[in-house]
Amino acid sequence: MKKWFVMSLIVSLFIVSACGGSNNGGKTENAANATNAPANTNNAAGNESEGAAESDEITPEEGASLLVWESKEERPFVEAISKEFTEKYGIEVKFEEVGAADQVTKLTTDGPAGLGADVVVFPHDNLGRAVTAGLVLPNDFYEEQAKTANSEIAVNAVSYGGTLYGYPRSIETYALFYNKALIKEAPKTFDEIVAFAKTYNDVPNNKFALMWEVGNFYFNYPFISTGGYVYGENGQNKDDIGLNTEGAVSGLKYYGSLKDSILPLNSGDITYDIKKGMFTGGTLAMDINGPWTIADYKSAGIDFGVAPIPSINGQPASSFSGVKAWYVNQFSKYPNAARLFANFASTKAAQLKDFELTGAIPANTEATNDAAVQGNDIVKGFVAQFNQSTPMPSIPEMGNVWSPIAAAFSDVWNSGKVAKAALDNAVQQIKDANNGTTAK
Repeated sequence: MKKWFVMSLIVSLFIVSACGGSNNGGKTENAANATNAPANTNNAAGNESEGAAESDEITPEEGASLLVWESKEERPFVEAISKEFTEKYGIEVKFEEVGAADQVTKLTTDGPAGLGADVVVFPHDNLGRAVTAGLVLPNDFYEEQAKTANSEIAVNAVSYGGTLYGYPRSIETYALFYNKALIKEAPKTFDEIVAFAKTYNDVPNNKFALMWEVGNFYFNYPFISTGGYVYGENGQNKDDIGLNTEGAVSGLKYYGSLKDSILPLNSGDITYDIKKGMFTGGTLAMDINGPWTIADYKSAGIDFGVAPIPSINGQPASSFSGVKAWYVNQFSKYPNAARLFANFASTKAAQLKDFELTGAIPANTEATNDAAVQGNDIVKGFVAQFNQSTPMPSIPEMGNVWSPIAAAFSDVWNSGKVAKAALDNAVQQIKDANNGTTAK
């Protein structure tokens, strides 16, 4: 759903258009040593986001060399940053193509066997699996530096059980695309969209003010965010479910009202491909979507903008977001060298290089505010939405949420079911699954 493997390449293609223009297998017996305090552990607090000063850097192991896993789309960046790292520290870095979404699964077997990469990278919603399986080390030596340099949202996303594990690198969320030929400015509220739909909608001719995947909870979360949440404690407390709070019920009621006012279709009739066809065909004025669709909309010749999702019931619309980060393999033979690389490859300078080469949107706050990012209005729109987003819960119990909550939304949209009853039923199913079955 999150399409990490597509996002970087697509955004990169857009940026180019807009401008004109590896394996030292770990040994299991080293895992215990790796969890001990690393050598030369000076306090990294207060360092600039460019990276720790020489005197505050961790001391890599003698004769260290590293293997890094990353997706094919990120090869240009990984090879470039690895070359810089080798030139500076004399540590060889090899690259092996492994999709980000597949790395935790692969590390589950390859890590203990001593075949895994020393440094891995994956979306934060896989972190719970990695931590509970004992696959990754905490980001201990560079903890304060990472917390200071990166967005608080990103830092929280790559933490688990109160411990920081990741070295944040890039962010993703969805936002509002709008066709400037049909609507000159992005609406600030959903009520404005309702008003626009009254004058614009023409159902027989497939003209609609707004579409989103109304049957997909990933895109429906904004309606829960107006006073509700999935799990408490930054998405990590499975026993605190906030999907049927008063605010969530109010949001779902409003969601249900939009079928009559802006989108009189059943949820099954609104798919990604249908939306894309209407937007590129010039009949859909607005679409809630992610950066993976930029290239298609750009190549269709649509003059579009990207803006934050309009407010709902007077509340900011928070979207689900994802954070991609580096992690150090628990079974790495060279944990200090791996820490050093993970930090080096996630500094402000590194994230800006990643943005330049692949289009990955930085998690580093200074990098986000850099002219290279702020000068791109499309990326700037996604950054603005990310700043009011909610990281998708990373605990394994998130797997128990999708089906019940999707059914609740579907019942309200397609059948007019009472919002509170639909959410109460969904929450009970989630509780039963959390307490009685293994999350999938």
